[in-house]
This record gives sequence, C-alpha cells and structure tokens, in this order.
Amino acid sequence: MGLVIAAAATVVIALVVSYNRLANMRNVVRAAWSDVDVQLKRRAELISNLVETTKGYSGFEQQTLALVTRARSTVAGSDMSPQERAGAEAKLAARLQQMLAVVENYPELKASAQFLRLQEELSATETNIANARRYYNAAVRDYNTLVESFPSGLMASIFAFRKAEFFELDSAGEAVTPSAMMDGESGGPE
Repeated sequence: MGLVIAAAATVVIALVVSYNRLANMRNVVRAAWSDVDVQLKRRAELISNLVETTKGYSGFEQQTLALVTRARSTVAGSDMSPQERAGAEAKLAARLQQMLAVVENYPELKASAQFLRLQEELSATETNIANARRYYNAAVRDYNTLVESFPSGLMASIFAFRKAEFFELDSAGEAVTPSAMMDGESGGPE
C-alpha cells in the first residue's frame, strides 16, 4: 500500500512540476514578445519622426511619405500574431528602404543634424529589435519543446497550452538596418 501511495505521489509531483514549467515558459514567451513589441513601437515612432523631418524639405516625394505613413499605421494600430506582425513589419521595412533611397537625392536633408540623429536612433533600435527577436524566438523554441515533450506535453494537452509562433523575417533583406542602407552597404541576416 505504501508503495502505491509513493508512486502516486511521484506521478502527481511530476505532473505539477511539468505544469509549472509550462506556465513559467509561457510567461517567459509573453514577456519576450512584450520586449519585441516595445522595440517595434519605438521604431514606428522614430519612423514617424523621420517622415515629419523629411516633410519639411520642399519637393520631397509625397507619395513615398504617404506609403511609409500607411505602412507605419498598419503595424502600430492593431493587435496581430507574431507571424502577421512580421509580414506587416516587412512591408514597413520595404517602404522605409524606399524613403531612404529617395533621401539620397536630397543632400541637405542627409546632412541635417535632426535627420542624422533620428537615423542613428533608428539604427540602434533595429539592433535592439534583432536582439529582442532572437531572445523571443529562443523562448518560443524552449516553450514549444516543452509542449511537444513527454510528460509536459501531456499536461500541455490537458490544460490547453498551445505552441507559440516564431517571429521570423521573410527575407535576409529585411535585416538591413537603415544606416547600412544609407551608406550603400548591405546588411546580413541575423
């Protein structure tokens, strides 16, 4: 009888430990996503400031600015899954690349202290985004491993722990930071 109680207690303890590990990792994933989201919002604000700075230069192509503004509004104004957010962020990055390519035709804008400061901040933020995304994806990998492993996978299915989505770039070109684009260099994947 004592052996049966000890075995049952061991099973219960193992299940509790599995549940707690799953709950802990799910919270790590949520916190990591929050860090990514903060950096993406910071980038969106910097892009908004870049657009406003650029508007001050006569003759700057308004259509390009409108496309950047529209793409920025898409990522800033909705609650998306990591996969959907990655797609929207890719479109924003493409629009930003277009805008920065047009800036090449405006040497006085390129030399503007405010524009250069914003560009440096944007470049630093891109680095922060890359770091936050790497951490988030590592947390997702560890969490998904728990969800798919035994015995934690059993607890995951009982208590509706679902696999989390990675936040991935669609192409290596999306990893190019704005300062690298301005200097004519190419960035590499992270």
